[in-house]
Amino acid sequence: MEVKPVLQIIVGSTRPGRAGRPVAEWFRDKAAASGLFDVELIDLAEVALPLLDEPNHPKLRQYVNAHTKEWSATVERADAYVFVTPEYNHSFPATIKNALDYLCIEWQHKPVGFVSYGGVSGGTRAVTGLRHVVSSMKMVPVLEGVIIPFVAQRLTEDKKLRPTPEMEQGADAMLAELAKLTEPLRAMRLAHA
Repeated sequence: MEVKPVLQIIVGSTRPGRAGRPVAEWFRDKAAASGLFDVELIDLAEVALPLLDEPNHPKLRQYVNAHTKEWSATVERADAYVFVTPEYNHSFPATIKNALDYLCIEWQHKPVGFVSYGGVSGGTRAVTGLRHVVSSMKMVPVLEGVIIPFVAQRLTEDKKLRPTPEMEQGADAMLAELAKLTEPLRAMRLAHA
């Protein structure tokens, strides 16, 4: 039986009433239906990491807090990631930066994509900033992605996302690209372990 790579979809916003959870649930269902990955939804509101409180540099992996050890184990088991991010003040939420900064080695040499949402820009400025951060952490961002402008107009009364054809196409293209990169990057990680 073939073991599928693990794709983690990380919900970046922790704000009550956020659109991030329904956006992530739509993308999770889309990713699962593709059959390319075993899919996990990771909600930073549920992970509830405090502001970085580890005394040692994360590259040492000498974690002292239980929440960090749990976060490390969660991130370690993934082969690829998709961050679902809003745009706050022309950038991404501090919750995402904090979650990234907790770890180092666990993120490296894994592909990452982005589903962004917001107002007129659809979160594109958040993704621009995130691309710089994840690249500096030796993650491999894909160009393909999903941009959702005016996200509130895409949500039903029961908080389900109504995707456009463009969103569906963007999701398909991103999933295909993530799948293409997952195996070569996993081989590279194993060769240097």
